[in-house]
Amino acid sequence: MASELRPAYCLLTAPLASIAAVVAIIHLDTARSTDVVRVALVMAWAAGGTLVGIRRRSDRLGPIALGGAGLGAIAMLADAWDHPTVARLVLGLLPAVGLHLVVTLPDGRIGTTARQMWILVAYVVGGTCGLITPHDGSGPDIWVFVLLWAAAVGIGLPASNGRYRATDAIDRRRMHWVAWAIAVVAELSLAVVALRLLVDWPPHPATVVLAATVLIPAALAAGTHGRMVARVDRLLAQTVALAGLTALVIAVYVAVVVAHGHSLRGSERSLLLLSMVAALIAALVFLPLRTRLADAANQLVYGENTAPDDALRTWGSRLTRAIPLDELLLQLTESLRKSMSLVSAEIYTGADGRYELAAGVPHRTAEPVVLGVKERQVVARAGVSGGTWLDVWIPKLAPHNSANTRVAPIVHGGALLGLVVLTRDASSGVVNDEDDRVLTELARQVALALHNVQLDSALQASLEALQQTNLELEQSRLRIVSAGDAERRRLERNLHDGAQQHLVAMAVKLRLAEELVEDDPGEATKVIEELRDNLKDAIAELRALAHGIFPPLLSSGGLREALPAAAGRSALYTSVETDGVGRYTPEIESTVYFCCLEAMQNAGKHAGDDAEIVIVVSEIGNVLTFDVSDDGAGFTPGPLDAGGHGFVNMADRLGAVHGHLTVRSAPGAGTSIHGEIPLS
Repeated sequence: MASELRPAYCLLTAPLASIAAVVAIIHLDTARSTDVVRVALVMAWAAGGTLVGIRRRSDRLGPIALGGAGLGAIAMLADAWDHPTVARLVLGLLPAVGLHLVVTLPDGRIGTTARQMWILVAYVVGGTCGLITPHDGSGPDIWVFVLLWAAAVGIGLPASNGRYRATDAIDRRRMHWVAWAIAVVAELSLAVVALRLLVDWPPHPATVVLAATVLIPAALAAGTHGRMVARVDRLLAQTVALAGLTALVIAVYVAVVVAHGHSLRGSERSLLLLSMVAALIAALVFLPLRTRLADAANQLVYGENTAPDDALRTWGSRLTRAIPLDELLLQLTESLRKSMSLVSAEIYTGADGRYELAAGVPHRTAEPVVLGVKERQVVARAGVSGGTWLDVWIPKLAPHNSANTRVAPIVHGGALLGLVVLTRDASSGVVNDEDDRVLTELARQVALALHNVQLDSALQASLEALQQTNLELEQSRLRIVSAGDAERRRLERNLHDGAQQHLVAMAVKLRLAEELVEDDPGEATKVIEELRDNLKDAIAELRALAHGIFPPLLSSGGLREALPAAAGRSALYTSVETDGVGRYTPEIESTVYFCCLEAMQNAGKHAGDDAEIVIVVSEIGNVLTFDVSDDGAGFTPGPLDAGGHGFVNMADRLGAVHGHLTVRSAPGAGTSIHGEIPLS
């Protein structure tokens, strides 16, 4: 984290600079207007640096601004005590301070080593130029320092633009304040120079420009206030627009005077100055008045605040707004009717040869327009058409007035998405080529909008399907976890109620046999024989339990051996056909086996005692399929998730290997369960 400045640094440096400037101007015998402006600038930079240093302690703009204020105060003291060498040195360093400030916006940190070297070179060059600048009795050569400032601005602004592009939105707005101040100073400087050249006014142009620079420390201070930062974008945009207009006015006046060929005198200068002021005022009020004048003109001519063709010109831009397409189409037909003096304007939309009236003025109920494949191809390629062509291909659109009706097909990617139908009164003249051009462009934009609506609908449908799939996946995962927990509880219960009970009974009989061996060997022999039978029962119980978990035959012999063995244990007579079935991955084989086992158990519960089951497993192409059919009672099938846990378990198992399940049944017609699993 960047180290923070102590407020005492700012609170100490700023008063010292301000006091030094005041002492310097008091020491002068005669204070000029320029000296007063210099004192005000030192105080302004000191105040701006103080605000930045206190409100944004992690930044380094405050010390730079305070350094500039301190150098300005030292220059004034050097002038007051007649030390021209010190004054020239400080005047040479001030452009380097300005460059330092501009290139380190918005936080005052230099950053790269190369940038540090450039700033160091700027200080060295500025100080050297100040020291070697010629000095006469009236002061140093001012043009050297003007060139230094021009170089600082020319180098600093491009470097600052690079940092502007890399910073975040808040810091960009802080930089906007500085840009606004520079734009105002530059525009005011241009105006002062032009006025000085044209009318020899103001008498001290350098002082006016110097005073205008007070906006820069004010902008730095404004950048520390959150509310001011949020409002700068609009201010900067309006300032740039107004500055451009005033610069254009000034340039035109300068060109006129240069073309005039001689210097202005007396009343000519006053007249020129007044006319420039009038032109500048007109430029400043042009932007806010333009919109109101346009609204008034539209109200006078059309009876409303917007021109009738506004919807045509702004159709493309309004497609991105949150306005329903039906509303936009209705606005479009209203605008077409006004701007082209139409009897009616209608837009048909649809697909696959059926097009219904989506918007029309005047409103009416119209039957859909139905076009065959051949008609759609012809209409899509025809462009804007009417008259006889309309009578041949779409006579339904203009049964009585085809000569004054124009139809523009709405086509995107070769597909006909709709029709724009315009009808003009015979007394208003025929539709000209310009109207056809407008219709063609308009139909293209409407086609793009309709295509986007179709894409949006398809995307929405895909999103809903994806959400449904995601929901089903979450439910499937929950069912799998629940089934695993239930299976573990079943295993625990079976072990406790089956094999464990056999083993406990055997342990009791074993202790009894141990006690009878010496007292009653014959009885002990009988108990040992019972233990032998109990052990066989326990082994059979464990073997049956193991088969329920994962049959050994499935691992060793695959589906061709495991399914017939499972069929032999079924409650109903079951036949198995596995011709052409080979070995597959353990996941696929276990999925098919347990799905068939689940289907046999369901049939054993619900098909009836006389029903028979047929299992057919086959590999067709690159898909492994299985069918478990019975000729039992059947039922009326519904959604798989409403058909009981058996169907849900089978669907979940198949979904895990990208397969799917189909259940076909009818009351009295048996049940058929079909599953498919892709093998790649």
